[in-house]
Order: sequence, then structure tokens, then C-alpha cells
Amino acid sequence: MKFLRRLIAAPAILLAPPSVAQTAPAPAPVTAPAATTDADPALWVVKDADTTIYLFGTIHVLKPGLSWFDEGVKKAFDSSDELVLEMVQPDPAAMQSLVMSKAFSTTGPTLPEKLPAADRPVYLKALADLGIPAPMFDRAQPWFAATNLSLLPLMKLGYDPASGPESVLTAAAATEKKPVAGLETPEQQIGFLANLSDGTQLQFLESTLKDLPKTAENMDKMVGAWSRGDPAKLGEIMNEGLTDSPELAKTLLFDRNARWAQWIKARLAKPGTVFIAVGAGHLAGQQSVIEQLKALKLTATRVAY
Repeated sequence: MKFLRRLIAAPAILLAPPSVAQTAPAPAPVTAPAATTDADPALWVVKDADTTIYLFGTIHVLKPGLSWFDEGVKKAFDSSDELVLEMVQPDPAAMQSLVMSKAFSTTGPTLPEKLPAADRPVYLKALADLGIPAPMFDRAQPWFAATNLSLLPLMKLGYDPASGPESVLTAAAATEKKPVAGLETPEQQIGFLANLSDGTQLQFLESTLKDLPKTAENMDKMVGAWSRGDPAKLGEIMNEGLTDSPELAKTLLFDRNARWAQWIKARLAKPGTVFIAVGAGHLAGQQSVIEQLKALKLTATRVAY
């Protein structure tokens, strides 16, 4: 599975700067303000007589300069009574403690020993390129190394969780005094990764290593499709390699999509207007939230703006 291409569907726990971010080389300084580029991501709405639920797909990390929080998206957000995210980000110290409690093991083979011999030089080079000391991940679980090696190169390229929709929407909700709730807890999201089988975790890491040379290209494709509001293209990206790791697809995508569709169905019983923001990959492709809602006899209508 091409994890970098699935970052738009990964748990929002990955919004937190990687735990080794301080060791990575800083991005090149920006000498001039980035030009603002208009973006019109897809937005859907599910309604009944007294409830309106907006569904907005995000990419968890973006470069500064994309103008997406305007027009239809801003209008839908402003009309909403509450914001619902995949999860509410906890205090950074609590987050760090939670991640670290699941990320390392003091027994068994080291991470390099778990990797196939052919992948070890690639793994060590990836660490060196990011300025990470080789022993740092020796006792790390493969999922933890994979998430760090997915996000640190993006940060070097200028992608930033602070520019991501979740951060922007959370700040706007605080300003407008809107309540913010999560579909999942941080503990649940860490559990999705930490409880993957050993084989799937290693496959996750191996796939991440193979994708590293195309980090910029892959993210450009995803952000381009997202900015154009092109869920069909996002679905195509999502479906590539979908069968490579059934466990990862089921855990990170399909099961969560089904639960969220049920949550939306239940929320329709309560009057009000809700703005839901989740990774865009959850709203595109097979077994997406949109498709799961259809199975529940509910229609998500694309909002034109």
C-alpha cells in the first residue's frame, strides 16, 4: 500500500509533529511570501427536516498559501453550530506520552533486524537524509518509524500541520466559540496503528521507504486533486494498491468509514447544523463514507460553490 498516497486518509493523530521532528533539518527559509492559490475542495451535505450535516474532506498537512477556507466551505462552517473532527488534539505533552507508550519495545529483535536485508540500506539512508541518528528507531515499532518517515520529508518540503484544515478549523471554532468534538479518541487512533499485525506494520514501513523518492510528486498529485474538488481522481489515487494490505485498508479506512456513517445517521435524530471534517480519502473511492451512507439509505449531496 502506498502510504504517502493514503496520507489523506490516515488517522488525524498524525497531525502532531513527528516525535523526532526536532532532529530533522529545518526547511529552507522562505524569502518572500508565498502567492495565494485558490482551492475549492469538495463539500457534501446530508439533510433531513431539522438537521444539516456538512462533510468536508481534508489533507492533514498543507503548504501555506492555499485559499480554501472561503466561499462555500466558509459559508457552511459559519452556518454550523458545532465542528466535528476525526479527533480533538490533546495537550502536546499528553500526546507525546500516549504515542511513546505504544511506539517502543524493549524486547525482541531491533527494527533493522526485522526488516528484510535488502531494505536495511534504504532504511538507514532515509534516516541519514533526514538527520536522524541511526539508533533512534532501533527499538521503535515499525508503524512509528513509518509515520515519522512519511511526515518528516513533507515537513522538509514545507508542508505543515498548522496550515492543515484541522488546525485552521479548530482555531476558527475557538474564535467563534463553537464546540468541537471528535469521532474518535487519541487512544483509539494510536490503537489503529499499534495493534496492526507485525507483518502489516513491516509492509507499511517497507512501502513507505519505497515511496520516499516520489514524496513531492505524490503529494502534488493529491493536493492538486483535492484543490480542484475532484473526488473521482482522489478515489483513483486511493484505490491504487488498495488490495496490497487488506488489514491496513480495513483498519484505517473501511471499518472507520462504516462507523462514521452510522454516527451521521444517529446524529440526524438531533436538530442542528454540524460541520464534519475528516481526511479526504474517507469521502472518495470504494467503501467511502459517501458509499456507506448510501447503504444506510442516506444521500450525501455535493455542494456547488
